Amino acid sequence: MLHVREVRSLLKGLGILLLTVTAAIGGGYLLAEFGPLIAAAGLVALVLALWMLQNIEIAYWAVIGIICLLPFASFPFEIVFRPTFLDAALGMLFVVWALRWMTDSERSFTATGLGGPVLLFLLLALTAFVLGLGHAPLTSYVVRRFAEILLSVLLFFLVVNTVQDTGRLERLVRALILCAFAEATLGILLYAIPDDWAIRALSALRILGYPSGPGVLRYILDDPTLPQRATATSVDPNILGSLMNLSLALAVPQIFARRPLIRRRYLIPILGALALCLGLTISRGSMVGAGVALIVVATLRYRKLWWLLLVAGVLLLLLPQTQTLVVHFIAGIRGEDLATQMRFGEYKDAITLIMRYPVLGVGFAGSPDVDTYIGVSNLYLMIAEQTGLVGLTAFLAVIAIFLVRFWRTRARFRRGAGDAQEEEMVATLEPLWWGLHAAVIGALVGGMFDHYFFNLDFHHSATLFWLIIGLATAATELAHKVGGNETVGGYAEGIRSGSPAGFPNSSMTWRKP
Repeated sequence: MLHVREVRSLLKGLGILLLTVTAAIGGGYLLAEFGPLIAAAGLVALVLALWMLQNIEIAYWAVIGIICLLPFASFPFEIVFRPTFLDAALGMLFVVWALRWMTDSERSFTATGLGGPVLLFLLLALTAFVLGLGHAPLTSYVVRRFAEILLSVLLFFLVVNTVQDTGRLERLVRALILCAFAEATLGILLYAIPDDWAIRALSALRILGYPSGPGVLRYILDDPTLPQRATATSVDPNILGSLMNLSLALAVPQIFARRPLIRRRYLIPILGALALCLGLTISRGSMVGAGVALIVVATLRYRKLWWLLLVAGVLLLLLPQTQTLVVHFIAGIRGEDLATQMRFGEYKDAITLIMRYPVLGVGFAGSPDVDTYIGVSNLYLMIAEQTGLVGLTAFLAVIAIFLVRFWRTRARFRRGAGDAQEEEMVATLEPLWWGLHAAVIGALVGGMFDHYFFNLDFHHSATLFWLIIGLATAATELAHKVGGNETVGGYAEGIRSGSPAGFPNSSMTWRKP
């Protein structure tokens, strides 16, 4: 009988052999079809894939880098469909996890208090998808995009099972902040340089499936006579704004950390770039989301943050350079501009659709009625359109349990730890924990005005949302280890406090006998 290590080595060897054969065939095709530059890029991708097999964090970093910097990039060839960079990286992440799980002598699967509700929401979405095929044709595009959304939600389970130490959590959060900073810097540079240069630079990405031509530059109301909006490589300014929203909320608590992930001398310029890029997107929903998230953090934990928020608010109101943004923001609040009025129309149409199909919605392929459509700039109405009020209730249950766990763990941090080692762990973990939960709050508030976190066309945004949910849950599980409780997620503590297994502070780990 083969030893576990031998099985693991055999599986790795087979994986390397498969990748090598695929690279040989694919490399020859790329060299013949697209030339040496693309073939060289394929070779780099192969090396990266082999590295991922050796270290799951490399796969995580690849996913994070693509989400932030090349969210819409796809390979210049088709295999039934044209795979995206994110498809490949996310697929490799799941493959590495599966290989490690199968070859582990003590296989385990951790189900946190969110596991059951997330799985229920996933099953309801799948049911709505199948039922929706009764009135809309099944296309390869819909199948692929829906599979991507399912994979994004399943990422939650992968994260809570592989991020179980503070060191890995720190490294992944640092990667998120730095990649978002790189995208923010790129957005600012492309905004500042002459339009012709920016068009030429962004159009160079057309080989990766990006749009090209003058349309790559975006303006308020798509009117070139109005102020330009930053997009970087996110194509749409609101998509870039949503990334800045989550990243800013994630990074700000590090200012108050005893040992910040990034030295303060570098962290402050990074925060400045994120905030400036968010402002240049003129994404009002993302600004509100980030603002609410930071207000929550300032009110509940880091009171000194209020001074920074007040200074930022005064500068926003008084600086001449920000007056266009202020006017645009006020117009949105009053419902005077065209974009806001169109949103109101979308809300009305979405409510009409939901009232006609209230239980499980209309699915993901299309609406059964010619006078209605799937699509609304609101995360919650979007979910209700596609999965009905039942699916929306399941999603809200996930969020409610997440927030209950947030509140209860907050009280645990306030009590502090025991010995010096535990105190040091709390000092490191707490700002991470606050930042991750602030990012989720920012996404939930921003979701009132945008739909990117549950939309078939924006796989990377859905992936980012569930990645953050998973990391925040992993941070909560780590917080419950502090105090000598070695059971993952504080299961023993939940029993002592009378909390039933699985809700909302408890966690169970299944292990193979």
